Amino acid sequence: MGGDSEAGPVPDASNGVAAALAAQRTPEELVAKSIAPVKKQYLRPPPLRPCSKDQNDAVPEGSAKSSTVVKEKKSKRQLKRERREVQKSPLGICPEVAKRGDVTRCPYKDKCRYSHDIEAYKAQKPEDIEGECPFMAVDEPCPYGLSCRFMGTHKDGVADGDVNAHRRNSEINGLSKNVQKLLWKNKVKFTKADAKLKALGLMGHAKSKTVATSKENGSVSKDCDVTDGNGCSEFPCNTDDKLEETAEIKEDGCVDETFPSDEMDLSAEVKEEGGANDTFPSEESRPSKKARSVFEEEFVTGEADDGGASAAGKVVGKTCLQPEPEAAANVECLENDKILKTHPREKKIIDFREKLYLAPLTTVGNLPFRRVCKGLGADITCGEMAMCTNLLQGQASEWALLRRHSSEDLFGVQICGAYPDTVAHTVELIEQECTVDFIDINMGCPIDIVVNKGAGSALLTKPMRMKGIVQAASGTVDIPMTVKVRTAYFEGKNRIDSLIADMGNWGASAVTIHGRSRQQRYSKLADWEYVYQCAKKAPDSLQVLGNGDVFSYVDWNKHKVECPQLSSCMIARGALIKPWIFTEIKEQRHWDITSGERFNILKDYVRCGLEHWGSDTKGVETTRRFLLEWLSYTCRYVPVGLLDVIPQRLSWRPPTYFGRDDLETLMASDSAADWVRLSEMLLGKVPDGFTFAPKHKSNAYDRAENG
Repeated sequence: MGGDSEAGPVPDASNGVAAALAAQRTPEELVAKSIAPVKKQYLRPPPLRPCSKDQNDAVPEGSAKSSTVVKEKKSKRQLKRERREVQKSPLGICPEVAKRGDVTRCPYKDKCRYSHDIEAYKAQKPEDIEGECPFMAVDEPCPYGLSCRFMGTHKDGVADGDVNAHRRNSEINGLSKNVQKLLWKNKVKFTKADAKLKALGLMGHAKSKTVATSKENGSVSKDCDVTDGNGCSEFPCNTDDKLEETAEIKEDGCVDETFPSDEMDLSAEVKEEGGANDTFPSEESRPSKKARSVFEEEFVTGEADDGGASAAGKVVGKTCLQPEPEAAANVECLENDKILKTHPREKKIIDFREKLYLAPLTTVGNLPFRRVCKGLGADITCGEMAMCTNLLQGQASEWALLRRHSSEDLFGVQICGAYPDTVAHTVELIEQECTVDFIDINMGCPIDIVVNKGAGSALLTKPMRMKGIVQAASGTVDIPMTVKVRTAYFEGKNRIDSLIADMGNWGASAVTIHGRSRQQRYSKLADWEYVYQCAKKAPDSLQVLGNGDVFSYVDWNKHKVECPQLSSCMIARGALIKPWIFTEIKEQRHWDITSGERFNILKDYVRCGLEHWGSDTKGVETTRRFLLEWLSYTCRYVPVGLLDVIPQRLSWRPPTYFGRDDLETLMASDSAADWVRLSEMLLGKVPDGFTFAPKHKSNAYDRAENG
């Protein structure tokens, strides 16, 4: 493939092989090769495409044509300077002025960082997009006023009255500015979580052996983890890496429009404040900063006078042998109020039985997508995975993942953390700030950046830490706790069956088992036999859900019949490729959906996206980015009427084929240029210099290469 990089356009390799095989072999032979058996009259040769140096690389290098796609990574300072320049230009009109069309409505007057020149903005504003403003469709005033890309459809021009009423009525779970500022300054106290952690002996991450060594030597052990104020053993100085790896567009999707641009600078100040405590000998020598006691305050202020090591030795002795007065009072109150506190089995229970559960899906499983799935029959929805440390730092982009729409009547959030104190603090904060029906703890994420921090599927190698996390979280709040796991960390070394009987006693209400190991990622087929084995070993009080390769009502029925002990099945990639799978399961039929019906689903998504991210230029382009990410999955769907064997399997590779009409052919394309054309049918022409590369494959779009 690399040797042909300068030979000009070449056929798409994977689809070309699939198409050649499909034309020569029987449907049964194609199924055995995991190729979708498309009827021969619809097959076509693979299209010619400009090839890059290495089509398997997500970021092609050394290719002149890819120079417009591969851009030099800009520093935060450069990005901030560019944002300032846009704000000062006529296109950076003040949001308050744009809402009302009145310069006098801005409270900052001449000191405002944005432009107030309405006429200059109108002269440079991009032309309106065809269609109706999504807010006008629900008889609500548009909160974007002059900046709305559908301004021509506004009935009364610029709205007057409460322009933010629609969002407040339809979406909840936003982080208040006051709490966010306290999180930035590390001043939030977690009394319930800390009391539970003390009762369980989980206040720190270090083991007692490390504490004993520190007491004897009076020095800091090199192997001792030092916690930051959020209870994480290693403060993630590179938390932006996670955001960049999952999706840079997540920052654009932030719903908190008032979030200051210097957020990371404030976070850096918090880190510097926490750096003074790095000389502590162990976690057990001090509680989390958020629950700092009077005794600990005295130690911190007197640390320089006593020489650090000797003072640290005093704290180790006093912390281990003599509980702090405030903490002891908390524990005593906890013991005295046990009669009033609900037993784990008496907590609210979420009944997952027979309900269709849309899995938490990173990037694509956003609020607009969940609204679409709810309309197509999903019963339970869950937000995208959020990192505990980022939530505790008050990152608005992470808190945006917890937002809930009013249509989501049974809704949970998924969090991911490496330590009991981190997770316990997070669930207490979520209980205080959000309205959720359950909290799911991710212990199966296979992404390297998550695993390397000791979270996700890394916890599968540490069952005692799994126990501590579930016990601390379930004991801190009354919200039901669920757990998402994989079969094991290494393939062939399954271990969840040995833990399943205890998870209910730890406090989990339900556990979802993805039938693959971390080592497998998403390769091979899910091991449903092992999922059945775990479900049969689980106690009656613990609901077990299966996950992996559910792509039709036939798969759903098969799992329910073969293992009645399963409460339900979680649907993930199957919903990304065909979100109407929920309708198929409820109606027990294979829906031969037309291209027009599929396009209407895309229209619904765009409408929900514009309501969520905004109908101004930024909101339109954010909606476009997330739409393109979703289209990179939907192209894998093969219509029922085109298949020789039904239903389609998730592991099948579709060959290149013609649809029954031009729109269906366009939707079947795996070219990013065709996905962009679909987005232009819904959101207007892309801006000059627009580029797009889906995160999960190398197929990319750039103007120079695709015209």
